[in-house]
Amino acid sequence: MEPGGRRQQQRRLQGPRREAAEYYRGHRVPQRMEEALNALFPQRPADLYGELANYFSKFSKAPVICKLVGRKVFDGVGQPTLEVEIYCTVKNYEKRICSTVMSSHSQIPENALPGTTEADEKERNDSVNTAVEWVNESLNTMLRDLKPTEQCKVDKMLGEYFTKKVEEKREIQKQEEKEEATLALTSCTPSATALPGKKKAERPGKKVAVAERTIPPAEPVESVLCGSLAIGGTSLAVARAGATISRIPLYLHIALLKCNQDSPKEITVPLPMVTLLNCEKLSPAKLKLVKEVMLIPPVQLSVKQGIERVLDIQKEMMRLLEPPGKAPSPQLADSKKGKAHNTGKKAPPQASKRISHLGCLITGCDNVEQPLLLMQTACNNIGLELGTDMYLAINCAAHELMDYAKGKYEILTGTFKSPDEMVDMYVELRNKFPFIIALIDPLRKEDRQQWNNVCCALGSKCYLIAEDAATYISKLKIDQNINIPTCNGVVLKYINQTKVSDLIELAGLLDGQRHITILGSPDGESSDDSLVDLAVGLGARFIKLGGLSRGERVTKYNRLLAIEEELAKNRTLREANLEFTFAEESPPEKHLSDALPPPTRDSLPPPLSQPGPQVRSLPAQLPGNSTLT
Repeated sequence: MEPGGRRQQQRRLQGPRREAAEYYRGHRVPQRMEEALNALFPQRPADLYGELANYFSKFSKAPVICKLVGRKVFDGVGQPTLEVEIYCTVKNYEKRICSTVMSSHSQIPENALPGTTEADEKERNDSVNTAVEWVNESLNTMLRDLKPTEQCKVDKMLGEYFTKKVEEKREIQKQEEKEEATLALTSCTPSATALPGKKKAERPGKKVAVAERTIPPAEPVESVLCGSLAIGGTSLAVARAGATISRIPLYLHIALLKCNQDSPKEITVPLPMVTLLNCEKLSPAKLKLVKEVMLIPPVQLSVKQGIERVLDIQKEMMRLLEPPGKAPSPQLADSKKGKAHNTGKKAPPQASKRISHLGCLITGCDNVEQPLLLMQTACNNIGLELGTDMYLAINCAAHELMDYAKGKYEILTGTFKSPDEMVDMYVELRNKFPFIIALIDPLRKEDRQQWNNVCCALGSKCYLIAEDAATYISKLKIDQNINIPTCNGVVLKYINQTKVSDLIELAGLLDGQRHITILGSPDGESSDDSLVDLAVGLGARFIKLGGLSRGERVTKYNRLLAIEEELAKNRTLREANLEFTFAEESPPEKHLSDALPPPTRDSLPPPLSQPGPQVRSLPAQLPGNSTLT
């Protein structure tokens, strides 16, 4: 090239060179390059360019959400549920960060009629399909360019979106009611006018109407807002993405959110409530009262030691439930897959051959004491003493036992007890078996006076825990003085429109009221182990995961073991108390607003939203920035 051409080219490049120099100087690239080279030279790293990449990565922009992907998957019992994937823009590239799978939850009892179960399955399927649509369309657009570490901001937007959907549903319902009313007026015929009279004639014939004068009627079950899974699934996925981006475990991310970013010096691992027996409610079994018998290891044991002890008891229990005169069979391993054969007509021979969806043994019993004596025998046979080396908890699931025609609980086939008689029975049972330290749902939530009575009688001896008997958050939002049962512990479940911020706020409120928090696993579990991180991060006292069988449940126990090991290695594992502490002798009514009358049905909006986390009692005023829905 001729000298004149070179000079001309150099003049053309002077402008871009000046711009490039200003651009790089504006971003302090020369200064940081010099700092990097000076810092790395003494180290002489084996992978120089890798170390340079690490050095400069701290100056890159924070990752932001660029895409949400929702898809329909199946949980551990074959029910459809929602998976949410989070993609972020990281260093100018789209990158998949994480995914979460929501656990399915149903309020249909085990002994529900086939028609009810089919309707519930259809409703669940429609809800999952709607949730997938919400995630892939509305939420995908709404959360784009937000940082996954901005959990409160994300949850607020999700709450506003959900509220909007609730309002839309209400408007649709109002319009449908107007159309039905108009149609009824225009098609008014003699046969149609006879309908109200027909209804009136049928009312005296109902036994339920007579019985409900003596017992509080059941509160209506809140319907699920179709698609609500999208809210909870997205909130949890964002929390996991925030932890991944911050390069910390999810439990620590949750703990930081709870403590307003103040790093906790020590973290407690919750005690596992391990389900060992699921008492069958079908013939020939007579016992209906006990849904689950759970083992709670003593507090001085590590989680690993406790689970190993539970497994020893489980092996002995399986041996005891073998048919008489038959040695334990190596085919027990196949029982989890349903391959075992029925060798007799008695209920016990089948028990060791079947595993419930809760991951525990299924057995049939004839009275309340039988499963407790069975547990006592299993422990004694391996040299353990209940009340010292292991404790028991019972999930009574009393809400499934009420016969409204009689106004009594059917605890055994053909045996009924009134709510007051139930209290006396629990007192007698606890006195006879003092190793029982927790009763879950001993009564319906409507039997508030009996909840008060049982707490007065047993509150200083064991935990009285509300799971299905707790009050819905959606109702607490409307009337915080709503009449609710007395209890000293609450099982929270991460379901439907529950958000991570909701759980954090509720856990703080329960801590302030000196109530124990229990994170519970829904019936339809998935292989996602986020629940364990939530329990650890929130500082839950117990975690209820089901039994030590079925992969979706064992996965969570393995995660609990891994967290305990990690905390011990980092020397941040807090030592547990040396004993269980229960409520004081003072009557629990003093701490409640039970004297207040319950709100009338007219004061409540139409039941649209599925209950989120559940809680016994809240202060007179929720925080101003509350995001509960």
